[in-house]
Amino acid sequence: METLFGEVISVVYSDPDTGFTVARLRSKHEPGMITIVGNIGNIAPGSELSLKGSWRMHPRFGRQFQAMSCVQNLPATTVGVRKYLSSGMLRGVGPVLASRLVDRFGKGVLDILDKSPERLLEIEGIGEKTLEKIKKSWEEQKEVRNIILFLQEHSVPPSFAVKIYKTYGQESIKVLRERPYDLAYDVKGIGFKSADKIALSLGFREDSPERIEAAVVYVLFSISERGHVFYPEDKLIQETSKLLNITEFDYIKDAIISLEQKKKIYIEDISEQNIPRAVYLRHFYKWENEIAARIKSLMLSPSLDLKDEAYIRDLIHKLEKGSGITLSEEQTQAIIGACLSPVYIITGGPGTGKTTIIRFIGRILKEIGYKIRLGAPTGRAAKRLFEATGLYASTIHRLLGFGPGGSFEYGEEKKLKINGLILDEVSMVDCHLFVNLLRALPITCRLILVGDVNQLPSVGPGNILQDLLDSNMIPCTKLTTIYRQARKSLIVVNAHRINQGKFPIKSKDEPPKADFFWVEEEDPKRVQEMILYMVTERIPKVYHYNPLKDIQVLTPMHKGDIGTIELNKLLQERLNPSKRSRERSLKGYRLGDRVIQMRNNYEKEVFNGDLGVISEVDLESGEMMINFEGRDIPYHISELDEISLAYCISIHKAQGSEYPVVLFPVMVQHYIMLHKNLIYTALTRAKKLAVIFGSRKAMAIGLRDLNKEKRYTNLANRIKAC
Repeated sequence: METLFGEVISVVYSDPDTGFTVARLRSKHEPGMITIVGNIGNIAPGSELSLKGSWRMHPRFGRQFQAMSCVQNLPATTVGVRKYLSSGMLRGVGPVLASRLVDRFGKGVLDILDKSPERLLEIEGIGEKTLEKIKKSWEEQKEVRNIILFLQEHSVPPSFAVKIYKTYGQESIKVLRERPYDLAYDVKGIGFKSADKIALSLGFREDSPERIEAAVVYVLFSISERGHVFYPEDKLIQETSKLLNITEFDYIKDAIISLEQKKKIYIEDISEQNIPRAVYLRHFYKWENEIAARIKSLMLSPSLDLKDEAYIRDLIHKLEKGSGITLSEEQTQAIIGACLSPVYIITGGPGTGKTTIIRFIGRILKEIGYKIRLGAPTGRAAKRLFEATGLYASTIHRLLGFGPGGSFEYGEEKKLKINGLILDEVSMVDCHLFVNLLRALPITCRLILVGDVNQLPSVGPGNILQDLLDSNMIPCTKLTTIYRQARKSLIVVNAHRINQGKFPIKSKDEPPKADFFWVEEEDPKRVQEMILYMVTERIPKVYHYNPLKDIQVLTPMHKGDIGTIELNKLLQERLNPSKRSRERSLKGYRLGDRVIQMRNNYEKEVFNGDLGVISEVDLESGEMMINFEGRDIPYHISELDEISLAYCISIHKAQGSEYPVVLFPVMVQHYIMLHKNLIYTALTRAKKLAVIFGSRKAMAIGLRDLNKEKRYTNLANRIKAC
């Protein structure tokens, strides 16, 4: 293993979740610019690095230094300090302000930050408020460096240091020493293996109960990210065995018994599913029971008198005359059922009239005197609901009055002041959000749930809409009729064909009349080229859609030629090229870029999946403004790991949204992800035009649902048993 010393000139790529970084380095001991790669974490231009690793020859990128460990020191030159401060390491300092600091204090500015930061007030653009930001950020950086040193002592990559500090703050070193396995499920991006490496280096035995119990809990957390609420014990033992690379199942069984005694897990015999030992994380077990009990309580509770069916029919007829709409008997029955039942479900695919039904229900309940609210899981879904019905709608988080850390203003102690709630896109709602919603509803509140059960289920644990329907205890209408206007759309027709396991049919119309195309192509590189051509040239020219506002590319995966990472990079350069943005960019994000929020940020009131546009870039402060549905939200350069480019997004992230034009690939290389409701969900995001790229073989794999994994939940049986 060789040692390499040098100064970071630029960071080419950095993954905040894995710490994998590609950077350019200049060294006194090597000619020219050196490319370094490895899990070395968040490094800044200007920093002095001491790296250990080995040289390799990459077939495409040439000679590289593969770093196995990294020690990052503060820069020692004026040029290095300028680069370091310009990189966004300090909140409130961007490239312009960094230059002023170095021009005034030279490389001694780092000593001033340490010993007399008040001197920064001498610089134009720094007031008391900015100074406090800088001081706080500098102290955080020092703490992070201490964590890095601790991690390096135990041969752990420093890439996790910032995340650990954000999670534990001043307690970071203490947690690392005493409870290293907590990192596996407390810190995003740190898996069990990384936490295990720290623990083993601190002296934990491979067969220690702490290690095996932590592995069991970690597996249960991991499977919840695949939607499971519980896991059969035999499968849990197998996955834990693989994780630990041990074959002594008795150790794992003992750990499960110990965790049950400590009340960290709950084990239940679910005979209805032939699972004698279903293992829950304890809070998941409580949530599932609570949802069942609260649904049953709502169904049995008294509610406002709504007369009878004849009264509702009369109101429907009046609304039909006023709106010029004639409802079918299927739609009428859905409205009557929703207005007469304490809890009611309406489900159906595109073109079946769900939105019209919601509009009528809302107006009838308001006419009678109900105080109602409309809600949806995402901001875009709520906006679409408002635009379609004319009734105010909000996200579930805003409805519940979210606060810092994920707390809610409304709940068991403070109920919502409503007596009717219409909730759309229920297929997206996981058990955690649903139980919090139910806690906030008054016992007399009428609950109307609307959704498409054939879409992808929630990203989080649970399968709420499907389970509620499977219980057969809640009255519902399953809409099946596709109405005349919708039948003209091949988007709608093919969505229903895909749901039935049939191949989509191609349009007989020519552009620009055709609204659906299936381009059969097997070569991923060729598909990439066609997507770029369609987005940037063909569709704007023939259909007159704006590629920056109207066209959305979706894909099942993040990596590869047709993954989100590569397509975003290529689409950004074509739709918002660097020469156009000039100096108006930070960390590769440019003024005018379309971006997506990657995780919930309760302080900013921005949530996972929200789409925005970069509306302002301030190089002086290192901040940018992102406009989310009319709200300008500030982001410092250090917070940009929360967002990603959104010219292309995953199909899962597109749930609850609609776009005028949608393009997406269905390729054999996506085999593990291909299933019917993934293709169906992607297609039903399109309002005016949809284009699928891919082979018949890949489509057949998806339609056969060969890879669809059963979600382990027991909510349906619990509702029956209540």
